[in-house]
Amino acid sequence: MSEPAKAVLVTGASSGIGKKITEHLAGKGYFVYAGARKQADIDMLNAIENVQALQLDVTKQADIDAAVKTIEDAGRGLHGLVNNAGVATLGFLTETSPKEFDLVMKVNAYGPYLVTRAFAPMIIEQKGRITTIGSISGILASERLGAYAMSKHAVEAFTDSLAKQMQPLGVEVSVIEPGNYDSEIGKNAAQRTGVDSPIADRSKYKQPDEVAAAAELALFGDNPKRRYMVVPNQREAEITIRKQIEQLVQLNEGQPYTYDRDALVKMLDEALATSRPRSP
Repeated sequence: MSEPAKAVLVTGASSGIGKKITEHLAGKGYFVYAGARKQADIDMLNAIENVQALQLDVTKQADIDAAVKTIEDAGRGLHGLVNNAGVATLGFLTETSPKEFDLVMKVNAYGPYLVTRAFAPMIIEQKGRITTIGSISGILASERLGAYAMSKHAVEAFTDSLAKQMQPLGVEVSVIEPGNYDSEIGKNAAQRTGVDSPIADRSKYKQPDEVAAAAELALFGDNPKRRYMVVPNQREAEITIRKQIEQLVQLNEGQPYTYDRDALVKMLDEALATSRPRSP
C-alpha cells in the first residue's frame, strides 16, 4: 500500500491566492483541508479532488476548534499549515475607522496566531511546516495601505519568533511575500469600505501561480527558506530590496555605534556567503 498523502490546511481558500494554492497542492496529490466562510465556496472547494472544505472563519475560535476536531477525527494528522486568510483596506490611516482597523488586524495578524496555536500540536507531531502569506507590504508601507501594511509587518515578526520556537521541535516556519497578483482582496476591500480606488481591480495582474509554487516549496521542499519574496517583475523586486537597504541605512545613521561603509559591506558579504544562488 502506498503511503497516505500528507495533509495541509489552507485558510482563506475560496478565491485568489488561497484557491490557487489549494488547487496546486491538490493537483500534486497532497490532501488539502480548505478553509472558507460561505457555503457556496465550501461546495465549490469540495468539488476539487483531494480537497475537503471546512467552515473556517479565522477570527472565530468556535470555527477553529471545530476544524481541529474534524482534522483530528480524520486520522491523517497535519503536515502543513498555510495561513492565507487575509483582508485589505484602502485609505489613509487617519481616515481609517477603528472598526475597519480592528477587522484588518483580527484577520491578518490575530488570525494566523489563533490558527497556528490551535494546530501546532499536530504539526509538531509530524515535524511539519508552517507558512504564512505575508506581502511585500510587510517590507514597504504606502500611504493608502497603512493598516494593511501594519498587519503584514506583524506577520514578519510572527514568522521570525515562531521559527525560533519551532526550530528545536523540527518544524520549519516561513513567510511568503507576494507582490501584485490577481486576487479579490482589493475588490472586497472597496465593496466593504465604499472607497473607490484604482488598486481595487487586480484583474490586470498575473494569476498567482508563482505564489502557489512557492507554497509547495515552503511546505515540502528539502531545504525551505525563511522568506519567499514572489513578485511578477523586476521593478517590484528592486523596490522591495531597496526599501530594506534604506531601512538599514536609517538604523545605522547618526547613532553612537555607526558602522562605516567598509564594515557594512563586510557584514553584507558575510550574509551573502550563506545565501542561495539565483533561482531560474
